[in-house]
Amino acid sequence: MTTSGFDCAIVGGGPAGLTAAIYLARFRRRVVLIDAGQSRASLIPRSHNHPGYPDGIHGNDLLERMRQQMDRFGVTVLSAKATDARPVLDGGFRIEAGQTLLADHIILATGSRDRLPPLDDALDHIRQGLLRQCPICDAYELSGQPVAVIGAGDCAAGEALFLRHYTPDISMLTLGSELTVPPPLLAKLEKAGVRIVTDEASDWDFGDGGVGVTLGGSPARFRAVYSGLGSDPQNSLARSLGLDLAEDGRISTDAHQQSSVPGVFAAGDVVTGLNQIAVAMAQGEIAATHVHNLLRVQEDRCLADSL
Repeated sequence: MTTSGFDCAIVGGGPAGLTAAIYLARFRRRVVLIDAGQSRASLIPRSHNHPGYPDGIHGNDLLERMRQQMDRFGVTVLSAKATDARPVLDGGFRIEAGQTLLADHIILATGSRDRLPPLDDALDHIRQGLLRQCPICDAYELSGQPVAVIGAGDCAAGEALFLRHYTPDISMLTLGSELTVPPPLLAKLEKAGVRIVTDEASDWDFGDGGVGVTLGGSPARFRAVYSGLGSDPQNSLARSLGLDLAEDGRISTDAHQQSSVPGVFAAGDVVTGLNQIAVAMAQGEIAATHVHNLLRVQEDRCLADSL
């Protein structure tokens, strides 16, 4: 089955994709949102730094509010995973998502996936707020409390140093993996008072407001544990479309969120920059508005003849 006639196809139903869909629908454009239901935001137990919610908001609650808002404007929603995207000879793009969709423009809001530590039920512990992934989002709530970071490399070391601003009680747990931090960074960790524990871990206990673990035979307890293993941008569609990618695999965009391929835009965690909900929303707004303006130029309803 082939569905044609969309001004824009948005891939990804997280904060960036939903925002772009709301804007484009309110611009009275024909838009389809392709969503596999795997938004990273759905794992957030409560965001305390998202503007407008002084008591915080659960990630799923925020997504549901945005979906309800989007539904008021008649956006076509396809609950499926987009598996391929290619340009077509006469212009526009073909997207495969269980069916074939044709669209003049694409906004990729495919996000990223955090690398999880080797723990049973890791996703459940994230939803509980005991295993965490974003110190920018929630380190404030841990001020002065014992915190650990899992990892043996630069990423974990960077998170430990970031968290040191909030509490002096920081441990970096390699879980028996070989420490790969270079000497200059080791010196910074030592200066900051970060403990490095290279013992294997056992007897994890997530609950009762904290995390208990045995490290080399000695019990330890932390208010929360961060995964410092990095993340992987979901860029398979970007690669199919031949987009320029940064060294970390994220999509490079210009000030209008346009990629290196005309007509393809990107927003949210799959884009180089700060991984935050408000940033993703802003990028979705920028991309959607530029798509609308490009269409206005084609319709001869814009002061400029080109953008």
